[in-house]
Order: sequence, then structure tokens, then C-alpha cells
Amino acid sequence: MFTLEETDRDVLENPQQRIIDPGGDILFVEAAGLGIVGTCALQKTGPGAFELTKMGVRESARGLKAGEFLLSKMIERAHGLGAEKLYLLTNSICASAIHLYEKLGFEHDRGIMEQYGVRYERCDVAMLHKG
Repeated sequence: MFTLEETDRDVLENPQQRIIDPGGDILFVEAAGLGIVGTCALQKTGPGAFELTKMGVRESARGLKAGEFLLSKMIERAHGLGAEKLYLLTNSICASAIHLYEKLGFEHDRGIMEQYGVRYERCDVAMLHKG
């Protein structure tokens, strides 16, 4: 859906250093008969601040609620890691994902856009989890 930006490459090529070591996490979701169908990461971006990032679900698993299950588990995990601020950055072409984020308590937030969204050229949606 997107051209990889330099920051994407850095995270995807160095998940241990960029996600795990600083205090984040990566979760996967498996569907019966399909194997691993989705993943998502929590990237620690500051004291008590986490970005929900790199979420994706295989097209073959859409409609199975795998994304909703994964997102709900990531929200739980973020709180378990001490998240005081849980946010995400995306693009408006991801309408289905944005609807899911809204359903699970994320709200559009101008402050998140100003603070974090500038590092992505494609980012035109920033959301903060309000629960």
C-alpha cells in the first residue's frame, strides 16, 4: 500500500534494536488452517509513550476478526508495559483500519500529528488511544 520510507526500513530490518530492546513488543495472530496471518508492534518512543506500528493482516484472513483480536491484545500489552500514551500514525487510504482503530478507542489527535506524524511523509492520520 505504501512506499517504504527510511524509518520503515530501519524498524523492519532491526526489530530487536528498534522495538524489543527499548521496551516494546511484537505480537502475531494465527488463524486455524492459515497459520500466522497478522502482526503488530509496540515501539517505545519515550517515557510511557508507545506507538502502535507495523500492523498488518493477510488479505486471506480478512473477515475473521484477526485484526480486531490482534489490536485488542496490543492495547492490553501496551497497558501492561506501562503505556500512558498509546498512539498510531497512518494514512487515510487505510479506511478499514481506521474504522477498527476508532471502534477500539482511538481518536484522531492533532497533537499526536504535530509531535510524531512529521517523521512520515505518508502520514495524514494520527490517533491517540482514549479507551
